[in-house]
Amino acid sequence: MLGGLGLFWVGAVLFCNGLWVLGKIGDKEIGVIDVFVGTLTLLIALYSAFGPGADAASIQFATFLLLFTFTYYWVAWNRWNGADGRGLGWFCLFVAITCAPIFVQTLLNSHGNFWQVWLAINWASWGVLWFLFYLILARGRAELGTFTGMLCTAQGIYTGWIPGYLLVTGLMPGAK
Repeated sequence: MLGGLGLFWVGAVLFCNGLWVLGKIGDKEIGVIDVFVGTLTLLIALYSAFGPGADAASIQFATFLLLFTFTYYWVAWNRWNGADGRGLGWFCLFVAITCAPIFVQTLLNSHGNFWQVWLAINWASWGVLWFLFYLILARGRAELGTFTGMLCTAQGIYTGWIPGYLLVTGLMPGAK
């Protein structure tokens, strides 16, 4: 259930950050949702890693969730202090590279389970998106901004909002 809670709000932050990249939300305003979702996912990760039911799987979940938690905080920090984002861009490369083996492992372990296949697709999608963030921020590829903003907005819907909603309402096929 915590995964659904987190994904639902990750959907909101990706949707809004995509709109921000497209120039529809101001620099000083976007940090609010980034801090909110960063804090929410931080709490979920800490509970998963250190809570009463912590085990190897929940610690792994927390480890990977913190990749995104840190990204959201860094986006907010950069918007409030005016940083150029190059450091964040290099961190995004680290996240993108990390997503590749998670995608493969999740897909190979899915055994055709609908939710697990969807989750694997999400990891591949996030890897592509974070690689685009790397290209824009660390490599100066501003011409990718419109595509990246549209992709980020779309991913907010199909990798976050929809699966999060289905998980918290118990409607996700194959979810435990």
